[in-house]
Amino acid sequence: MKIHHLRNATMIIEVGNYVILVDPMLGNKGESGPTFTFIRFKPQRNPIVSLPDNAAVLLGKVTHCLITHLHPDHIDQAGVEFLRANQTPVICSVRDEKKLKGRGVNISQTVNYWEETDFPGGRIQGIPAVHGYGFVAKLMGDVMGFFLSFPNEKSIYLSSDTVYTEAVHKVLTELKPDISVVACGTAQLDLFQPLLMRPEDILKFARNAPGKVIANHMEAVNHCPTTRLQLSELLSRSNLRSKVYIPNDGEGKVY
Repeated sequence: MKIHHLRNATMIIEVGNYVILVDPMLGNKGESGPTFTFIRFKPQRNPIVSLPDNAAVLLGKVTHCLITHLHPDHIDQAGVEFLRANQTPVICSVRDEKKLKGRGVNISQTVNYWEETDFPGGRIQGIPAVHGYGFVAKLMGDVMGFFLSFPNEKSIYLSSDTVYTEAVHKVLTELKPDISVVACGTAQLDLFQPLLMRPEDILKFARNAPGKVIANHMEAVNHCPTTRLQLSELLSRSNLRSKVYIPNDGEGKVY
């Protein structure tokens, strides 16, 4: 198995004969959407960085796509156009099926919370995700994480945009994924509490993860202030740095 980090939450998982694109935000720098904050952080059109140079080659191998939720930093118009042009089979939450079909996307499978079903090359289970602390989570709408398992390969937990919840804890301690992916940008709008895990919950996630952790959702959209360097220093102070992989855009790793 090889996992490639493209940008933000966009990644590609190569397992067996399948190449699975996750959360395709594929637009050029500044062309996926407007700024997410005007006051708290510097206003900039998103994404604030370009795709890596190897993105086109990796995207050319994609056989399926997995979408956690419909925010534009997880599926933008360029991502939709890519999926439509290639009629890529898409797997998503049952709650997102109607809207994605309305955008012309080829939905091949839907997933419900805590239900395990077949998945290209293995099995998939939908995991509840809570996109923010307090009231803001209601405004953020439905989000789904995924637990993926494959014969003779590592299992993967894509926690998606979430804070640390009982569901997250259950996956880490009971399903025991070999690889866990966590959004670490500490995203925040001009109002309300953070949309992603605070530093103390990132550390809790890393401590409780039974296997390796991949950190993503950093340095790509303007409402995520936490940098890779800051995260690295935080993890080092807690003796967790060796457990967490913090990829640069375009990097891939074999597991």
